[in-house]
Parts: sequence; C-alpha cells; structure tokens
Amino acid sequence: MIESLRKTIIAGLGAAAISTDKAFDNLEDLVKQGKINATDARAAAERIAKEGRREFDKASAKVSDKVREFVAYTDGEYKKRLDALERRVGTLETKSAKKVRHRKAA
Repeated sequence: MIESLRKTIIAGLGAAAISTDKAFDNLEDLVKQGKINATDARAAAERIAKEGRREFDKASAKVSDKVREFVAYTDGEYKKRLDALERRVGTLETKSAKKVRHRKAA
C-alpha cells in the first residue's frame, strides 16, 4: 500500500512538472506574440514554479499525515480483532477439552 501511495505522489509530481512546463511554454508564446516581455515572463514562470512546489509540498504533507493515521487506525483495528479472535478460540478450545474429558469419564 505504501508503495502504491509513493507511486501516486511521484505521478503527481510528474503532473506538476508537466503543468509547469506547459505554463513556461504558454509564457514563451506570449513573449513571442509581444503580449508580455521576457522579464515579466521569467518572473511569472518563477512564481508558477514556486507556487507549484509549495502546493505539492502541502499536498504531500497531508497525504503523509493521512497515511500515518490510516496505518495507526488499521493496526489498532487489526489488533482488536485479533485479540477478540484469540479469546474466542481459547473459549472454544476450553469447551472442546471439557467435552472430551466428559466423554472419557462417561
């Protein structure tokens, strides 16, 4: 599960990089069309890249927190279920042993 989550995050990073590249391409087109100058395009590109990294870092942190919560929850739930099953098996073993002793005595 952790591995698939890691791959998802990496895919998200790749998507962010593609989006940033696309933004750079669009800004370059605007410069070629004379709608903005190269200095403004560079500043905008840096801003886009910085905001993309910040958003990715925030999303990564949230995902990491959720994974930790999920793992902690499932570990606790599995432990509870395992304890309950062990108690049931113990009870059944005790009942079975009593029946076997009762049959032998009879």
